Amino acid sequence: MDPAAFIWIVFVIGAIILLSIFFYYVPFVLWITAKASGVNISLLQLFLMRLRKVPPPVIVNAMIEAHKAGLKNITRDQLEAHYLAGGHVERVVHALVSAEKANIDLTFQMATAIDLAGRDVFQAVQMSVNPKVIDTPPIAAVAKNGIQLLVKARITVRANIKQLVGGAGEETVIARVGEGIISSIGTAETHKEVLENPDSISKVVLKKGLDAGTAFEILSIDIADIDIGKNIGAELQMDQAQADKNIAQAKAEERRAMAVASEQEMKAKAQEARAKVIEAEAEVPKAMAEAFRSGNMGIMDYYKMKNIQADTDMRENIAKPTKPTDKPAKN
Repeated sequence: MDPAAFIWIVFVIGAIILLSIFFYYVPFVLWITAKASGVNISLLQLFLMRLRKVPPPVIVNAMIEAHKAGLKNITRDQLEAHYLAGGHVERVVHALVSAEKANIDLTFQMATAIDLAGRDVFQAVQMSVNPKVIDTPPIAAVAKNGIQLLVKARITVRANIKQLVGGAGEETVIARVGEGIISSIGTAETHKEVLENPDSISKVVLKKGLDAGTAFEILSIDIADIDIGKNIGAELQMDQAQADKNIAQAKAEERRAMAVASEQEMKAKAQEARAKVIEAEAEVPKAMAEAFRSGNMGIMDYYKMKNIQADTDMRENIAKPTKPTDKPAKN
C-alpha cells in the first residue's frame, strides 16, 4: 500500500473518531432541536451535562414537552437534580402535563417527592382521572344464626395525590373493606337479611371512612357475589358436644380408676389382716403348751375350751345358708 494512502486512511479514521467524541460531548443536533422548539439552552450546558453524567436527550426532551404544554416553572437545574437523585424525569413531566390538562393541583416538588418515594406518579394522575376497580378475594363472614357467607366485592378507588407519599396501598384498602364486611354481616340476625339487602353492607362500610390514611379515595363499594358457606354455628355446637362427651368420659374413667384403686387397697388391707390372724392363731398352741408347763391350765380347762370351740363351729355351720345339691326326682 502506498504510504501516502495509508496516512490518508489513518487521518480519515482519526477525524471520524474525533468528530464522534466531539458530537457526543457537544450534541449539536440536540441543541438545534431545542432551539427550534423554543427551549433556551446552550451548548456549554449540554457539554457540562455530559461531564456530570446526565444524559442531555432526557433533560432536553423533558424541557421541550414541558414548554409545549405551557409549564413555565420547570427549569433545567430541577430536572437534572431529580435525575441525579435517582428519579424518573420523563415520568414526572408526563404526570405534570396530564395533571395540567385535567386541572389537578400537582406541583413539581410534589411530583418529584411521589416519584422518589417509589410510586408511579404518572399512573397516579391517570387513576385520578380514570378511577380503578379493585376486586377483593372471597371474604368469609358469619351471621348471628351461625351461617357463613362468602362475599366478593368490587372497590372503585381514585388516587389521592396528596396522600401518595406515606399513604397506605391497595392491600390496606382491601383489608379494611374486608374487615367492614365481616363486621356488617356479623351484626345481622340471620343470613337471609344479608341476602335480601346486599347493598346494606356497602352502605355501612362506606360510612366508616376506610380510606383514611391511604393513598386512595374510595368512591364506591359494590357487592359482586354472595355465596352460602358452612353452618358454623352447628359445627361449633357439635364440637362442643363432642368436647363435653370427652370430658365426661375422662371423669368417669377417673372415678372408675379411683374405685379400682380403693378396692385393691381394701383387698390388700384384708389380706394383711388375715395374715395377722393366721399368725396369731399359730401362736395359740404355743401359748397353750406354755400354760400346761407352767400349771396355769389344766386338762379340764382344755376340754372345756375344745367343747366351746366345737359348739361355736356347730352354730356357725347351722347359721350358714344351705345350697340344694340334689335335683328333685322326676315322676
